[in-house]
Amino acid sequence: MSLKSILASFTAASLVACTLGLSGLASAQSSQKQLDVAAARAQRKATVGANMSLTPDEASKFWPVYDAYEKSMDRIEDRHVKELKDFAAKYNNLTDADAQKKLDEVIAIQQARLDVQKEYIPQFRAVIPQVKVTRFYQIDNKIQALIQCDIAQLVPLAQSPGEAAPQ
Repeated sequence: MSLKSILASFTAASLVACTLGLSGLASAQSSQKQLDVAAARAQRKATVGANMSLTPDEASKFWPVYDAYEKSMDRIEDRHVKELKDFAAKYNNLTDADAQKKLDEVIAIQQARLDVQKEYIPQFRAVIPQVKVTRFYQIDNKIQALIQCDIAQLVPLAQSPGEAAPQ
């Protein structure tokens, strides 16, 4: 399976997870949401594995570092989902204070992702060749870009109280 088709399937799974996260489902559907998020995260790992070309020795060292990296990134993604839910609840009636808080949080989330990426570079370099470290970050960045594209299509533009929705 090509990277493009794997990433397309991952994007579809991520879109489902993001849509569920934005929709504010009832608690009866909470377990389904958790399953969808778990499936998206498993697909992300499968995509990485299918494209890294790791030797058995590299794999035994890479996956524990990857799992720790993803655990850190998952905390940031959970924070991002919370931010999206908060925004979805009031996007069409934002005060200047709400808008400032949203923008500050979005920038802080982006910085947190970058901080985690930077933190793990030496750890990945210690267990796999540099070319594969670069490949991993390329794959990770492509997955993140696809997710962000999907989210951008779902999230409406911010509106002031009484403002007409942008066309």
